[in-house]
Amino acid sequence: MKTRLYMIIPCYNEEKVLSVTSKWFLEELMNLIQIEKIHEDSRILFVDDGSTDHTWKIISELASLEEHFIGIRQSRNRGHQNAVLAGLMEAKDFADITISIDCDGQDDIHAMEKMVDAYHAGSEIVYGVRSNRDTDTVFKRTTAEGFYKILNWMGIETIFNHADYRLISSRVLQEFTQFKEVNLFLRGMIPLIGFRSTNVYYERKERIAGESHYPLKKMMGLAFDGITSLSIKPIRMISVLGIIVSFCSFLGVTWSFAVQMMGKSVAGWASIVSAICLIGGMQLICLGVLGEYIGKIYLEVKARPRYIIEERTFGQKKK
Repeated sequence: MKTRLYMIIPCYNEEKVLSVTSKWFLEELMNLIQIEKIHEDSRILFVDDGSTDHTWKIISELASLEEHFIGIRQSRNRGHQNAVLAGLMEAKDFADITISIDCDGQDDIHAMEKMVDAYHAGSEIVYGVRSNRDTDTVFKRTTAEGFYKILNWMGIETIFNHADYRLISSRVLQEFTQFKEVNLFLRGMIPLIGFRSTNVYYERKERIAGESHYPLKKMMGLAFDGITSLSIKPIRMISVLGIIVSFCSFLGVTWSFAVQMMGKSVAGWASIVSAICLIGGMQLICLGVLGEYIGKIYLEVKARPRYIIEERTFGQKKK
């Protein structure tokens, strides 16, 4: 029995690239069908993440002209991770495998065939991994590689230089439904599921049009989500820092008493101000880290939906 594939493509204000990359996705899908790697009922599922331009109009038109194109639209912008999740959950009851890929055309579409081959060879998860970062700026390359190293140091299992280009089997997706957290960092959550996995390497290209929807602010937000959602090491670091500062403070108090007893004490505001600023700064940093975790708990206990589908270009989801 042939494998039914659903491509999951999150879109946010992608009207400048969608008309071009949609043809590339369709060509790859039809090629995989023709060489009998996947079933003819395979689909390309666009997920409109509450776009404010004509992205949903383009998706609707594509779906009306070609049966292999389908789309869903979120009720509002929820972010890239939530859009990918919405597509995966929508497809899990229809597809044997899913491949999530960004809409901008930077990821090598032809790597999908290798991913499907790896699945047929027994892998339930296939990660698309960049072979190099030559297309990135020096700043982005340095910060991105540093980010993965920090995650690894924090004890978070991730695939180096892997973003959200991956193949996931329906078996894995069924198990993934048990993960209920609101704070999503998929590239750290998927490895937690287990099952056999492998990597497929590819070269990432320049964006064909438009601007990246992941500026520095969003990249920093994703980094904080990844760390605070999957690691408690920052809290442990605070505990260690507290012990170190307490020990230093004890030494300082002992030294001050010794100086006082020897009658050599000299009144000075600089040392006092420096100590106050140091301790005060550490306290604020620690409170900030604790606040991040408390905020995450606050969002999790509300158990609000991670996405809401407003429209579909096809029939309602099977029960």
